[in-house]
Amino acid sequence: MMSHLVVHLLLLAAVFVVAAPLLIAFIFSTQTPAQIFSYPPKFTIGSALVENYKTAWYEYNLGVYMKNSFIIAVAVTVGKTIVSFMAALALVYFRFPLKGAIFTFILLTLMMPTEIMIVALFELVTKLGWSNSYAALIVPFLASATGTFLFRQQFLQIPTSLVDAAKIDGAGPLRFAWSILLPMSFNVIAAMAVIQFVYMWNQYLWPLIVIRENARQVVQVGLKGLTSGQDATNWGIVMAGTIIALLPALIVFMLLQEQFSRGFAMSEEK
Repeated sequence: MMSHLVVHLLLLAAVFVVAAPLLIAFIFSTQTPAQIFSYPPKFTIGSALVENYKTAWYEYNLGVYMKNSFIIAVAVTVGKTIVSFMAALALVYFRFPLKGAIFTFILLTLMMPTEIMIVALFELVTKLGWSNSYAALIVPFLASATGTFLFRQQFLQIPTSLVDAAKIDGAGPLRFAWSILLPMSFNVIAAMAVIQFVYMWNQYLWPLIVIRENARQVVQVGLKGLTSGQDATNWGIVMAGTIIALLPALIVFMLLQEQFSRGFAMSEEK
């Protein structure tokens, strides 16, 4: 009994440590500058909750930035899922030369962060005429080594008898993918959705470089305006904007967290 109590207390302490920054940010988002800088600090709901959130949303155009981020995140998530699904389908069910080498190369790209390709990518996007457009924020992110790996692991777990039965029934590759592989890959798709949506929602460096108009800018860059757009930084408004910007990614994770966990668990079984 005592050991269980100790374990639960340790887990509660760990949860509090992880959640503390978010809780403090929310409390500060409701306070005026005077309340934030008061001594001793007051960790209670302040008197500027509605005012701070309205200012962050309307005066600093967070609604526009979040709309742009949502469009880009959804487009990349859907596109990456389709590309990764088709790539894994080819790697598992088709025969072609150097298939193993190609898969190894795909995995090696995981060690190549986007930041080291920014100069070359910027030149390519500029030559294509995509700068300052959604295309510049979507197309370069459509390939995913992580997604290809997850789908490949999922497909390898599907019994060969099921594949043979589909061939006997005359199902072609696309029919097999649509009727069998897709329904059996929902957990992996959910895991991909969480990973890619959160990843694109948090993009900062690339949009900052390639987008010049505020009307097409993303929310992470827009948050910077909450500090640079004030004579004296009102940290209550900054924290309010941060909480607003956090909500979509948090909602997506909460809705798909069960499938997200199952998708990774299944990919590690093989």
